[in-house]
Amino acid sequence: MAISKELMLDMYRRMLLSRRVDEKIIEMYRAGLPGMIHLCFGEEAVGVGVCSALEKDDYVLSTHRGKGHYIAKGGNLKAMMAELMGKKTGSNMGKGGAMHIIDRSVGMLGANGIVGSSLPIACGAALSAKLRKSGQVTVGFYGDGAANSGPCHESMNLAGIWKLPVVFVCENNFYQVSVPLSKHSSVEDFYVRAAGYGIPGSKVDGMDVVAVYEAARQAVQRARSGEGATVLECKTYRFRGHAESDPTCGLAYRCEEEIASWKEREPVSRAQAYLFERGWATEKDLEEIDRRCRTEIDDAVEFARSSEDAPPQWAMTDVFKSE
Repeated sequence: MAISKELMLDMYRRMLLSRRVDEKIIEMYRAGLPGMIHLCFGEEAVGVGVCSALEKDDYVLSTHRGKGHYIAKGGNLKAMMAELMGKKTGSNMGKGGAMHIIDRSVGMLGANGIVGSSLPIACGAALSAKLRKSGQVTVGFYGDGAANSGPCHESMNLAGIWKLPVVFVCENNFYQVSVPLSKHSSVEDFYVRAAGYGIPGSKVDGMDVVAVYEAARQAVQRARSGEGATVLECKTYRFRGHAESDPTCGLAYRCEEEIASWKEREPVSRAQAYLFERGWATEKDLEEIDRRCRTEIDDAVEFARSSEDAPPQWAMTDVFKSE
């Protein structure tokens, strides 16, 4: 199936929007934005490529980098910025922050700061869809660190047994915080483990949004048709540190040459080149997309700043308590 001009332009816009949001958040963090901030700088093609293969009511379970997945799924930028600032108008009423973005209106069932926890929840959502025969597909994002966790293996085993309509997407950026893949994993490629659970797995160039979209589209179709789960391992790279609290931006455990080599494959520029090669956009067209992205971000930041802070007493509301 050939990718359309309209879809490619939309994927480019969402990747660029995610990149510009990260740039704005870096600026805000330096000015005192509270909380732990984990950016998607360099990993935009994975979230956008996967979410472009989904329907609006399909489900997404995310990681501590959920901001990018939320944007990719069509989330409300104003509500997201308000959530980051702890405002009443935030997507989670200002109580969750960057690592707990939830918005059921677009199928975002939650970002999560607990490593590997997105996957068992994704299985639960997928089981719900299967029992209700709703035709919905669930995507569970996880990182290379989570790939070695117990919940990851248990979830894949369960999905294999029950043929759940779920797609497991590993964003392998080669570092578990600061520990390189060679020191925290017994295998170089995680997708090969899928065979142990009776489900297919494949490796994808996570810096190429078209490659990610095509792989995700096939996996989603497979899940929706009742054939069960798939594992997609997207090889990608983050250009910033694990979190913005890292003053070295990752250079304490990576060299500048390594980062530079990955930037040669940077996903936003590759998508731009794809559009130019096919005559689907001009420099002027992309400048206008960029202008609109920046305006949307500025409007979202202003909305968040003008919103009321979430009051401290809200910390004890909407919390499950057993009697």
